Parts: sequence; C-alpha cells; structure tokens
Amino acid sequence: MFCTKLSRRIALTATRSNLCMLSFSLRTETAASKDDFHPQPRIAPIRGFYSKAGTTRVVQTKLSGIRSFSLSPSAVVNSAPAFVQPYLRLMRLDKPIGTWLLYLPCTWSIALAAEPGCFPDLGMLALFGTGAVLMRGAGCTINDMWDKDFDKQVARTSSRPIASGEISRFQALVFLGGQLSLALWVLLCLNYYSIALGASSLCLVITYPLMKRITYWPQLVLGLTFNWGALLGWSAVRGSCDWSVCLPLYFSGVMWTLIYDTIYAHQDKEDDVKVGVKSTALRFQDQTKLWLSGFTAAMMSGLVVAGVNAEQTLPYYAALAAVALHLTHQIYSVDINKAEDCWKEFSSNRNLGLLLLFGIVAGNFWKKSKETDGK
Repeated sequence: MFCTKLSRRIALTATRSNLCMLSFSLRTETAASKDDFHPQPRIAPIRGFYSKAGTTRVVQTKLSGIRSFSLSPSAVVNSAPAFVQPYLRLMRLDKPIGTWLLYLPCTWSIALAAEPGCFPDLGMLALFGTGAVLMRGAGCTINDMWDKDFDKQVARTSSRPIASGEISRFQALVFLGGQLSLALWVLLCLNYYSIALGASSLCLVITYPLMKRITYWPQLVLGLTFNWGALLGWSAVRGSCDWSVCLPLYFSGVMWTLIYDTIYAHQDKEDDVKVGVKSTALRFQDQTKLWLSGFTAAMMSGLVVAGVNAEQTLPYYAALAAVALHLTHQIYSVDINKAEDCWKEFSSNRNLGLLLLFGIVAGNFWKKSKETDGK
C-alpha cells in the first residue's frame, strides 16, 4: 500500500513538473517572438499544429531545428505564394473531395469500356483527371460568382475568396476564362463525338448554381452535371456511346449525387432558410433517410443493368454488394442534424466510388479469364 501511494505521488509530482516546464517554455517562446534580441530557449518541447479538418500537420522540434510537413491539399495551398492562394481556394484545391466525386464516374465509364483483361486506358484516366480538376474549379468559380451575396450570410462560406473580397468578380471572370480555356484544350484531345458531347454539358455547368433559387431539387441538376463523365468516358475510349451501358451508369451516378449531396446540404439547412435558397435537405426534412433509401435502390438497379449490358462478371457484382452495404451504413448512421457527421459521411463517398472502380477492373480481368477457359 505504501509503495502504491509513493508511486502515485512520484507520478503526480513528475506530471506537475512537466506542466510547469511546458508553461515556462511556451512563455519563453512567446517573449522571444516579440523581441528579436531575446535568444530562443535551448530546450523546448515538441509542438504540434493541426488544421481544423485534422489533415494538415506541422511538427517542429526546437532541439533539432527540423520541421516536417505532411503533404495534404490544404498544406500545398497554404505553401503557395500569397497572391495565388485565393485563386487556389476559389477552385477548391484545398478541398479535393468534389474533384473526386466529379472524376469517379469518368473512371467507371473508362474502365467499363476497356477490353477484357486490360486495365483502363491510363492516358485517358490522366486526361480526365486533369479535366475534372479544371471543370470542378470552373464550376466553383461560377457558383461563387453567382452566390457572392448569399455566401456572405452563411458562416461556412463567408470566408470564400469572392464573398470575403479577396477576389473581385472581374478577377474571377478572367480566372474562369483561363480555366475553361485549359479545359477546352483537354476536350480537344478527344475524338469529335466526345468533343460535341462534352461541350453540350457546359450549359449545365453554368446554370446549376441558379437552381437553388428556383427549385428544391438543385441536387438533381448537380447530379446531371457531375455525372456527365459516365457518358463521356465511354465515348472517349470507344468513339461513341453504347447507350445500353452508358445511360444506366449515368442514371446511377445521378442517384448517387442525390444521396451524397442531400447529406451535404443538411449542413447548411438553417442558413439556407435564412437566406432563402432551396435544397433537397429542406424538401425531405425528417423523411430524408427514406428518400435516400429509395435513391440507393435506384442506383443499385442502374449499376446492375449497366453491368449486365457490359457483360461484367462476379468481382463487379461483389463490389456492388459492398457498395450497397456502404450506402446502407452511411444513410442509417448519419445524424442529419450534426454538420460534422454530415461532412464525414459525405466525404466517405470517395471510398465508395473507388470501391466500384476496383470492382469494374477486377471484373474485366475475370471476364478475360473466363474467355480463356472457354477456349
């Protein structure tokens, strides 16, 4: 008993001593930062800094003088020259989840169009990846230009570059022209059929931000816009669309967008009511999970039809089962009244999209092995 009490006292004393040393070190560092003539303390604890999202981490060891940075999108944007940073934030390079959600339907289509036993065309994947970054950035620029006055009134969006005044509307317009010019260059690398098909989506890109003023279904218009790559990827590989595959795939992508963007919209529903904009979150309210379950059933049905028409194999359908489980968990575990929970579940859709992509690729190789066994 005596040994136990003694050990506890020693531990408590050591803890108090460490806290005192930490407090002294921090006070010394603060004083040194205010006065350049004060020397830095010779010994200081390791300090860690984390971003709000927990993705950017800087660790500095005063003893060794070594600083290590984690390569995250936020860190890359923050390390760019100061005059460039507002433009990078305007195109949301620090929040790449939107780019992933635009890019993944393209990858599904490209992978489905690949020959049996072959990987998806890597050149096409890279080209569409570049296009996704540019078009997502252009879409965000258009959105922020339209929504400048709305964004000022919402806490989550008030710091966006146009709303905060870092970038004027004219500067944003010039920047938009540059993004669209580069995106056009990417599009011109495709065949003529795909160029015409890709150009036809521009009207959706421009008008989508207006839909929240008109209808409670802006997420549907976003789905029609974001999943255009489900048509374009196939045509880029094959020269034209096989509508028996592309249309069910496109339909499934639209349903998927309705799921994740409705969850996303629940973050802002109180502010949306105040500023007078509409969303499916406000339309569905307490019935949200029932609606999302219906969208999930429709999405999975479309993916099954696309798989059958593309002659997909067992790994593809196994991936569909995993996707269905992921969506079921996502819908029934999300707390639509907690913004942090909505963001977490929304962000998890990148993994869902990658899971489906891997299922398509594996199914393609399985298809080749079946053909070989048949011979």
